[in-house]
Amino acid sequence: MSRKSKKPDLVRGWALYLRTSDEEAQAPERSQTSQRRVIMERLVDPSGVPVIVEYADTYSGRSTDRRNYNQLLEDARLGKFSHVGIAFVDRFGRNDVEGIRAFDELVKLGITARVATYPNLDPATPDGRMIVGMLFSMARFESDRIGQRSKEGMHTKLLEGGWPWRAPDGYLNKEMKSNMGSHSDKVKNARYKRWVEIDPEQSRVWRYAWDMLLEDQMTFEEMCEKLHAKGFVRGNGLPFVYTRADGKIVRATKVLSRAFHNWFYAGWVAIDNDWASIPPKQVRGQWEPIVTTEEFEEGLRILEERNVKKNHKRKHFYLLQSLVYLKMENGKFCKLSCSTSNTRRPGGGTAYYCIPSSSYNVLCRVVDQQIADYIVSIQVDEQHLPDIRQAYIEELDRKLKRPVMSEEAALSAALKGVSDEEARAARLYASGKITDEVWDTLWREWRDRRSAINSSLKELDKRYSLHVANLDAALTLIAKLGILYGRLDQHDQQKVLRLVVNRVMIDATGTIIRMDLRPPFTYLHALRHGGENGRGNSADQGKTKTSSADTAYLTRCPRRDIHRTTVGLTREYNPLHECHSIPAAGSFGEVVDHSHLTCG
Repeated sequence: MSRKSKKPDLVRGWALYLRTSDEEAQAPERSQTSQRRVIMERLVDPSGVPVIVEYADTYSGRSTDRRNYNQLLEDARLGKFSHVGIAFVDRFGRNDVEGIRAFDELVKLGITARVATYPNLDPATPDGRMIVGMLFSMARFESDRIGQRSKEGMHTKLLEGGWPWRAPDGYLNKEMKSNMGSHSDKVKNARYKRWVEIDPEQSRVWRYAWDMLLEDQMTFEEMCEKLHAKGFVRGNGLPFVYTRADGKIVRATKVLSRAFHNWFYAGWVAIDNDWASIPPKQVRGQWEPIVTTEEFEEGLRILEERNVKKNHKRKHFYLLQSLVYLKMENGKFCKLSCSTSNTRRPGGGTAYYCIPSSSYNVLCRVVDQQIADYIVSIQVDEQHLPDIRQAYIEELDRKLKRPVMSEEAALSAALKGVSDEEARAARLYASGKITDEVWDTLWREWRDRRSAINSSLKELDKRYSLHVANLDAALTLIAKLGILYGRLDQHDQQKVLRLVVNRVMIDATGTIIRMDLRPPFTYLHALRHGGENGRGNSADQGKTKTSSADTAYLTRCPRRDIHRTTVGLTREYNPLHECHSIPAAGSFGEVVDHSHLTCG
């Protein structure tokens, strides 16, 4: 049994954390001054505890890669302060998972964490932690909604022929304040009107490049040499031809290729990403084209003919790229990279999973041909899916401590607590013991807490059903996995493996030792190999589907113990937070814990 880690000796004092997300939009100095004032007035001054240190970031709250945020957590682990103060929850971060994790860590270290807008909210209490979690969820929701509105606005601008991003080389982004334009400019735009204009200098560079392409006499390398000889440079000031420090001459052929395929130069809006899709020649852009549509299409035809004439080398496909690990002599596992030697041979060379610059090289085909058998071993008979689904739902109730009614009761109790607190404060206000300013602050706090709790009550069923929906998708896949895998091409097989498998462990001969599955497939496989003593049945190891003995065990074993049957597992199994392995045929290896992985 592991010993509890000792809490650090804390230096009594406050650590303030301030954050703004964008320098232009929020003026960091003014915003952080306001945050500092709120923290001092509502937290520091009433406590009588001095301020020791201040941390400030100008970075997106969605990212955890904030230098001073991480420095705050590191100093907290060293006990350099006893209190942490932030002005608003969204200033600490807009990543709900990371935010509540950081608060939990501070509480475990014995540090008092407070939010200035909710000075009486204690995250160390169950009710306080629940409300803090809801506030972080609201901050994440607000961030997602802002991003959604921004994308919708950019999509609308694209459909109107505008361009919301930086224009390509040969054009200039222009802007002016909306109040300096006409009335229609004020209505259509926010604070600034932004548009794209042709660059008189750089447009000559690209017009000349297009003329060379349409002549169809020079290669890209020769074009770069010609542009460089005329003294032309790219928009960022870099030349089209330059010499590296090692003496190698580099030509910007990729820059030319991207420009010759960009419909922007022909005056058309063309975009295809995860939130907008506008095919070419449907929306005319509000900028002057450098080439005509006919010239652009002629250029595409020339490039296509050149591409057909190229002698393309076959690139080897690596089925287990980024998934395969080699067991070293010291027992540790090392991630393997992919390499193909002798690529000039007619067959395209020999592909290996290897450790670069070492003698560890395993033929890809030796490992890949074993995958199909392991995939089949994951498959579960469809007749057992209802039992597995029911066990999973009951596990959710137990592990997440969320029988729905009990969480609903907790939220209702928290809502009643807000009303009781308001009633007590109202009596103090009526007797003159609370000022108008304090009352207004408290009233806003109660309003926000009520709103957060009511939102959680409405979303309770949706949040609970999310995990079940993820499991249903996994059950559909795992019931057909063995059949489906053999019918797919190699690229689709790789996609399936990335969904199901976390790591493939091999030895020096290329024999697969075990496969670590991703949740919830590891959970389903644990049920497949269930046994009363938590050990796999050797007679069942060679079977490719769940046996009748497994089914009998599922029906006679108490539900609260069913998840202790994972091979090699000595503690209760949590399908939401662990990833375990498929042992090699005939033996059961150690179970590897990857607690950083989560279900769904």
